[in-house]
Amino acid sequence: MSASTTKSSSLGTVSPHDLDNMSAYTILQWSVETYFPRLTVATAFGPESCCIIHMLAEIEPQVRIFNLDTGYQFPETLDMYRRMQERYGIEIERVQPQQSVQEFESEHEGPLYKSSPDKCCHQRKVIPLQDALQGYDAWISGIRRDQSPFRKDTPALTRDKKFNLDKISPLIHWTKKDVWDFVSKHDIPYNPLHDQGYPSIGCWPCTRSVEEGTDERAGRWVGFNKTECGLHS
Repeated sequence: MSASTTKSSSLGTVSPHDLDNMSAYTILQWSVETYFPRLTVATAFGPESCCIIHMLAEIEPQVRIFNLDTGYQFPETLDMYRRMQERYGIEIERVQPQQSVQEFESEHEGPLYKSSPDKCCHQRKVIPLQDALQGYDAWISGIRRDQSPFRKDTPALTRDKKFNLDKISPLIHWTKKDVWDFVSKHDIPYNPLHDQGYPSIGCWPCTRSVEEGTDERAGRWVGFNKTECGLHS
């Protein structure tokens, strides 16, 4: 399959442009009808992906969901496995790099995130994601257009050339308020660090709390010219 072609489902013949005008729930319905079981979700347990998991639990709870566990995640993030699995009765897979943190840091003579965060992200996130996406035709992300200038033109459906499969972003038109309204309305579990000034949560060494109203990704990789881990660039 290719994101540049039209595809048919019970929703009719749909082009990538058509999806940009559909609701998040409808995009997810279409995604399941078009790609399942070769459809997967990568979650960092941000509120966006938790909203997606909530909707997929109604549409098709057997869609594979996984988290990239770099070995540097906050304890609060790791606890989200239990909370989401208990809430929705689903399994969330833990995808880890081949090397443990101890082996990784020993090989690089210390924490690589201090000197080369791009390389650290590539080895602890990008490479494991490449492996995790093997055999799938599409993956779902929680990207919103208003999260950062880099993401402002994100389409609902595109061909992810880095990972060689289609990429679906059903929440492109949602705002931060839309996300939290949905979380509140449906009582969706979320990372408690969001209540402590962390709008975007990644690995603990590279995530800082920020003041209310600051750019959502301002607390990521502070001190480096970096706002993306490489999964979406």
